[in-house]
Amino acid sequence: MALWFFATLVGLAAGGLQYGVYALRPAGAPLALLRAFVVAIVIAMLLGAPGGRSVPLAPDIALDASESWTRGGASCDRWRAALDSARRAGSGTRLRFGDSARAENSNAPPIDRASRLRAVADRAAGTGHPVVVITDGELDDADVLGSLPRGSRAVVLPCNSGPDLALAALETPRTLLAGDTTTARLTLAAGPAGSPAGRLELRLDDQLLASQPVPALGAYGERAVALRGIGEGADRGAVLRAVFSGAGDAEPRNDTLAIGVDVSRAAAAVFVSTSPDFDAREAVAALRGVTSLPTRAYYRVAPGAWRSDGALARVSEEDVRTAVRDAPIVILHGDTTLFGAPRTVTRGALLLFSPPGGEEGDWLAAAAPASPLAPALAALPFDSLPPLSVAPALPRGAWQGLVVREPGSGGNRRVALVGWETPRHIAVLGASGFWRWRFRGGPRADAYGTLFGTLFDWLAAGRSDRRPVVPDAGVFRAGAPLRWRRGSQTDSVVSLTLVRRGAPARTDSMTLRFPENATLAESPAVAPGVYDVRTSNGSSVIAVNQSSELLPRRPTVRSGQMGGRPSLADAPLARDLGWLYIVAVLGLCAEWLLRRRVGMR
Repeated sequence: MALWFFATLVGLAAGGLQYGVYALRPAGAPLALLRAFVVAIVIAMLLGAPGGRSVPLAPDIALDASESWTRGGASCDRWRAALDSARRAGSGTRLRFGDSARAENSNAPPIDRASRLRAVADRAAGTGHPVVVITDGELDDADVLGSLPRGSRAVVLPCNSGPDLALAALETPRTLLAGDTTTARLTLAAGPAGSPAGRLELRLDDQLLASQPVPALGAYGERAVALRGIGEGADRGAVLRAVFSGAGDAEPRNDTLAIGVDVSRAAAAVFVSTSPDFDAREAVAALRGVTSLPTRAYYRVAPGAWRSDGALARVSEEDVRTAVRDAPIVILHGDTTLFGAPRTVTRGALLLFSPPGGEEGDWLAAAAPASPLAPALAALPFDSLPPLSVAPALPRGAWQGLVVREPGSGGNRRVALVGWETPRHIAVLGASGFWRWRFRGGPRADAYGTLFGTLFDWLAAGRSDRRPVVPDAGVFRAGAPLRWRRGSQTDSVVSLTLVRRGAPARTDSMTLRFPENATLAESPAVAPGVYDVRTSNGSSVIAVNQSSELLPRRPTVRSGQMGGRPSLADAPLARDLGWLYIVAVLGLCAEWLLRRRVGMR
């Protein structure tokens, strides 16, 4: 009513200003009152004053049904309190939300593997009913609370469980090279009560690769850990598993994090140099650092004499030839035709790093034309990069990645990098001297990393696999879709079978469809467990971990009123009442008629 009172005062002031002392006379008072009446209505409409009484509505009751209520087991009993709060909240529609929103009024335990409120907010926008949201405070999309209708509120019942350490993230190559060091980078996260001290192990199937002690962490603390070990065994699909054990840990389900890997005796990336130099050494380091793929490098130190990178162990030329034939990514440096036509002796992504035969002058990097690499290479500091030796001519590629010029204005130009994307990723780099960029440090070293990092990333994206489809890199969790990477570029529709190991055994068949030029596809989420993936031309392994709802995280919601969208419970606004406009017009007409009767214009 405060807005109506203010509008009335403004109307009276307007009437007084319009008619002055004449408003105090019997003939002028009705005119002033009519003017005040009309002005008050207009001001009330402009201010959004209510046009009637509000109508109480029973709010909908939305209960968070996510699995996070069960984190901590018996030490967390807030789910029962949440059910009691839902019963006392009113008689509105009972909803449950998490990985979906549905009408449900039961005492069933929370099993959803997500905490998404968006579907409830969309429903409330349609019905106009306020919502009482009952949650443990760990919503995935807490920002949508502001879009709920006015009168909505949140009831937060956080779970105060005991000390807990969870394995939140695991990063490791999808393919492991048998006999080589495997590095797994883990992120550890503590709950609101901190975490106990314990021990962390890394296992490849049943083989212990590494272990180390883990100190106790404070509330919501995080710690990054790198474990390294040497995996052994035959070519196979395996499970790389990190396991934490500690006395007093409240939630054992988040103490294990696994990923399916391919164990191979053949490298995923092979670098072969017939003329080892600084360029070869730095390129191998960049390849290992950028792609994180198992990489083997071979150097020819004399005709017929080969050494492996690292220990410089003797390797037969036939072993090198076999590695080149089988590797998904091959970089040939120096004499690129030693084993025959490069496109014939390789099957995957290919880089021909072919320096000029002699000193081909000093050429300066000048431009990065339109190509798949251009978004990154366009930012190179071309004016400050050391010179290169560049071959006089390269094959005509589908794209040009790097153009160089002679020093001085108006000098000749040459192409130093060309490539093709079909039928597989192939590039030719006809230059040498890039090591100078690396050795100079600063922005020049960054430019080296940008060039070779972008080039190797592009090659890795185009690596092929004999299998029609392989699991994408990264950790899979229950409740999230499975990601698949296209293997053979000829298969756009792939049928596969998932066979769950252990009990309860389960077999699922599915068909993946890859759109044109797409390399990734998704399939529905599956329950936690280890699955054997069987396809027409090979197999692999995926490990589906417990859902992210079991990971400790800070609350994103607090109890209280919220929401800003109009509600059906709101009083109607004066500006929305059509009859008030008619009354205002009639008031102005009546004032005009009375003014004519008293002789005013």
